Amino acid sequence: MSVENPVVELVGITKRFPGIVANDSISLKLRKGEIHALLGENGAGKSTLMNVVFGLYQPDEGHIEMDGKKVLIDSPNKAIELGIGMVHQHFKLVQPFTVTENIVLGMEPKKGIKIDYRTAAEKVRKLSEQYGLDIDPHAKIEDISVGMQQRVEIVKTLYRGADVLIFDEPTAVLTPQEIIKLMEIMKQLVSEGKSIILITHKLKEIMTIADTVTIIRRGKVIDSVKKLETNPQELAEKMVGRHVSFRTEKKPPSPKHTVLQVHDLSYKNHQGVNVLNGLSFEVKAGEILGIAGVDGNGQSQLIEALTGLRKVNSGEISLNGKNITNRTPRHISESGISHIPEDRHKHGLVLDFTVSENMVLDTYFYPQFTKNGMLDYKAIDKNAEKLVKQYDVRTPSIYNEARSLSGGNQQKAIIAREIERNPDLVIAAQPTRGLDVGAIEFVHKQLIEQRDQGKAVLLISFELDEILNVSDRIAVIYEGKIVGEVLPQETTDQELGLMMAGSRRSEGGETVGSTD
Repeated sequence: MSVENPVVELVGITKRFPGIVANDSISLKLRKGEIHALLGENGAGKSTLMNVVFGLYQPDEGHIEMDGKKVLIDSPNKAIELGIGMVHQHFKLVQPFTVTENIVLGMEPKKGIKIDYRTAAEKVRKLSEQYGLDIDPHAKIEDISVGMQQRVEIVKTLYRGADVLIFDEPTAVLTPQEIIKLMEIMKQLVSEGKSIILITHKLKEIMTIADTVTIIRRGKVIDSVKKLETNPQELAEKMVGRHVSFRTEKKPPSPKHTVLQVHDLSYKNHQGVNVLNGLSFEVKAGEILGIAGVDGNGQSQLIEALTGLRKVNSGEISLNGKNITNRTPRHISESGISHIPEDRHKHGLVLDFTVSENMVLDTYFYPQFTKNGMLDYKAIDKNAEKLVKQYDVRTPSIYNEARSLSGGNQQKAIIAREIERNPDLVIAAQPTRGLDVGAIEFVHKQLIEQRDQGKAVLLISFELDEILNVSDRIAVIYEGKIVGEVLPQETTDQELGLMMAGSRRSEGGETVGSTD
């Protein structure tokens, strides 16, 4: 690597918000053709820092240099002008528009007074080819997968001439196959002379793809290291400031009576396709059943059916021997089911409510939280103070809006609320999506503790490591059906991967026909 000026250099960047210093005098150098990972816990200040680089925030102190010259980035338009593009964690795409319409939005090429759609689509096709993105310029956003939508975001930055790309938690919503593809795309981008800042807390990805790693903890730079001179354990410890165990400690399960029984569940979507296809399984008290599968094989519909958010066409769901099929969400919740939802923003929290209000979303009508038919805010706040302390939810106050918390702390708040209800069954859907190693360790401990208290736990996750680490039994879902069951200690990533792709264990990898 030459000793030329860094493409981007941050010098002593400080950013404060009321009650918190998000970035505390951070300095960082990004060199040309490098993938520089920014590693830190949820709430460490990674996204804030990148929002400063992209012109969404102004620093209170410090400055930014590009190619050795000081620059003022006072808006995203200025960042784009300087050749900086950002692929956000939550995509900024217009669903009914086509890929090309999204990419040229705001800078449409004109032919006279008309938009020159053909030229734009051709440019999009060329960029897509050059970087191995294979996107269809004419497809509508609402019809393409999440991984494909992300590639549209990448082309959007390239179309605008970006040489520096910032990726904010780019793999949080991708399947394992899409993650591999994204890594290839990143390597292709740097081989063509682009430079990348990768915000992440996934150590595996850093070890696979990064050249340099800068670790931030609570807003300060802890260290900057070359990837080849470090290891995952060291990075994890620098990130959370203590020893982290990658293995989940747990004693063997002692399953008892059946709590949840799902029998022959079927659900057809609007197109009349069976998304759930005669699905059957059971979960016993005192065990964790993990459901493994590639995204899009009926997991979301199964969770919605179990929690009353979706009506099924046939089959039966029973809890402790009582039929709860197609009952209302409140009836199901009151029957003894707690639900940690896969999308914490959509189904887990009301983002504009306070932390305190969010803690009683499913219990606000209980006698202890009401007085003469009105909400008793004193009791609600007391409940929140207790849970925030018990579950280490980091928030300046219980009166802060839920949206102001980091992802990990939002998740802790949901878990605190759901476990506090003392359910018979905990449904945990993608419970660690987007969380760092410290928060993941916390979530896994909570699930195992529930199991040890004799609760039934259903874990649905796309993270194979999580399924293998936390489950006592694993059921594999494929095309809306359970195609096999294995014990974590008797299987491997490879075997699970094959089953997730539709092969049956008992038939030596033969593709699934019918499963009993």
